[in-house]
Amino acid sequence: MTLVLGCLLGGGLLLVGSPFLWPARAASAASARSGAPGRMRSRLAQAGFGGVPVSVFLAVSLVLGLAAAALAQATLGVPALASVAGLAAAVFPSLLVSWRARARRRANRTVWPDVVDHLVSAVRSGLALPDSVSSLARSGPAASRVAFSAFEREYRATGNFAHCIDELKSSLSDPIADRILETLRMAREVGGSDLTIVLRSLAAWLRQDAAIRSEVEARQSWIVNSARLGVAAPWIVLLLLASRPEAALAYNTPAGGVVILGGLAVSAAAYRVMVRLGRLPEERRWFQ
Repeated sequence: MTLVLGCLLGGGLLLVGSPFLWPARAASAASARSGAPGRMRSRLAQAGFGGVPVSVFLAVSLVLGLAAAALAQATLGVPALASVAGLAAAVFPSLLVSWRARARRRANRTVWPDVVDHLVSAVRSGLALPDSVSSLARSGPAASRVAFSAFEREYRATGNFAHCIDELKSSLSDPIADRILETLRMAREVGGSDLTIVLRSLAAWLRQDAAIRSEVEARQSWIVNSARLGVAAPWIVLLLLASRPEAALAYNTPAGGVVILGGLAVSAAAYRVMVRLGRLPEERRWFQ
């Protein structure tokens, strides 16, 4: 009897403490996925560099920054300018990855409606959902065939649709793809006779959204270009001035260093404000 009561007491304590234990672990896992390494990994995948580890990317950025700082110090002899050059070179790979990720998302906006149309055709022809998704490796748009080919191989090896959908979402790293794939997952798990209607409505909305975004981005592109020109021009002039020995001596002082670093802070803040004003908000990945 004592053993039974002890087991019941232990089970009760476990049930009482479970809401405080398992949600904390789930939250920590979610925070790990949404933390800085997770965001960097997702950004690399969006840019097409999904096979590059985050540690390697950070190491390359650090090496570029040190090399640029050493070159600027050897050429100009101004420590403040060398620090600015090193910081700019270290940040350049991140800017390049962000630019490439935005360019790929912009290009993929015209691809996803065609993907949905192919899915609707495959579903209406009587294919099962896994076979419909696998058929995109051959009949889908060329830009997405590699990811769907990987899905087809993974599904043939495991037969686990949910796991393969997660791998496909990680490979594509696109909010629109997440929405499409989660719709397919729900239809697979709970069923639904209106799947083709939902997919057709989604394709129509995606085409309309892509057309509106293209028009607005074309009209606001001059703001982003002005921001880039306005930030680059003063630093080009500063490099030309620093190439003169007398100007290098003036900048190679505490006051000159304060001027250079202050100009860097003002340039970075102004560029961020101009880009934020001239760029449309990007969709977030809610179904990671």
